[in-house]
Amino acid sequence: MPNTYTQIYLHFVFAVKYREAVIKPEWEDRLHRYITGIVQGNGHKLLAVNSASDHTHLLVGFDTRQTIADLMRLVKGDSAEFVNKEKLTIGKFQWQEGYGAFSHSRS
Repeated sequence: MPNTYTQIYLHFVFAVKYREAVIKPEWEDRLHRYITGIVQGNGHKLLAVNSASDHTHLLVGFDTRQTIADLMRLVKGDSAEFVNKEKLTIGKFQWQEGYGAFSHSRS
């Protein structure tokens, strides 16, 4: 849409199913790079990504041409598929249902 300007910062948090501590430092960076590709490939700007062993945080400059739910469905679904395809965990990797999404000001 011409002449449209938005500045929306969203903080996402989502957890591994059952809060299992399976995100390991040895492959965490690969997961972050993969998630970065998903976010950027959908027209958003990934400002920060970090994980603990059982959950992940994203700070995203959000593009309003996509819904929050659609972005999170892609991030969680595609990244879980990546972890499983690369056999980064013992057994099947899954994200827990749902996520947190919080708005932030630029300051």
